[in-house]
Amino acid sequence: MRGLLASPLGFLIGVSLGALGGGGSILAVPALVYAAGQDPKAATTTSLVLVTITALIGIIPHWRAGRVRFAAGAIFGLAGIGGSLLGSHWNKAANPDVLLLAFSVLMLVAAYAMWRRVQAAAPPARSAGAAANTDDTSLAQTDVRIDASTVIKVILAGSFVGLLTGFFGVGGGFVIVPALVLALGFTMPEAVGTSLLVIAVNSTVALATRLPGGTVDWGIVVPFTIASLIGVVVGSHLASTRDPSFLQKWFVILLVVVAFYTATRSILALT
Repeated sequence: MRGLLASPLGFLIGVSLGALGGGGSILAVPALVYAAGQDPKAATTTSLVLVTITALIGIIPHWRAGRVRFAAGAIFGLAGIGGSLLGSHWNKAANPDVLLLAFSVLMLVAAYAMWRRVQAAAPPARSAGAAANTDDTSLAQTDVRIDASTVIKVILAGSFVGLLTGFFGVGGGFVIVPALVLALGFTMPEAVGTSLLVIAVNSTVALATRLPGGTVDWGIVVPFTIASLIGVVVGSHLASTRDPSFLQKWFVILLVVVAFYTATRSILALT
């Protein structure tokens, strides 16, 4: 029943993954703790299940639209395997309330990163039709120059994203998307689509280290995941037809509100 009550938040998470290439999964842990009643460590494991499934399903429409760079995404994801394993190990030793407090800080960092991305995006006056036309240009994929500097950037960014995924149970799209744009010169549509591949690789590795020593509450996972998948379909449609800046602005506000709520609850528990 609590899983059903929390499923609208799953829909919101799916919309963000589909439209923005990430960000939504960062809401999964607070939603699972405060709406579905899970303890923080169980919530990070459940979040990994949700993130893995929604990323794998969500990548399909982006792939059909030519927005996924599989070779670059696989390399970026493989660079994060070490970080995923280390993050999962740290998660097991963390105090649950300290974990939530750290998570609230992560949400604020994600909100800031997304806000910066909104400010650096195309002018607000851009129409839906223009957004769709720009998206169509992603079919001609960007040429990537590989040099020592690019390799170092990919390894560092990939390792950091893997660490976030393993420790917090999040996809890390708010880091992956700008990293793909800055390090590899991807267009924004390419970065959004490819980020889902990176998320799928990192979350699968992190989840593989969790399942042998824990359990997954499928009564919560199933309705939450179904709602997320519906949201991914809606979000992917928005990515193809709309400028996501408006959605990003409201999502940033939601992240800040949830971050302060989570921080307050965890500080009260610690004191």
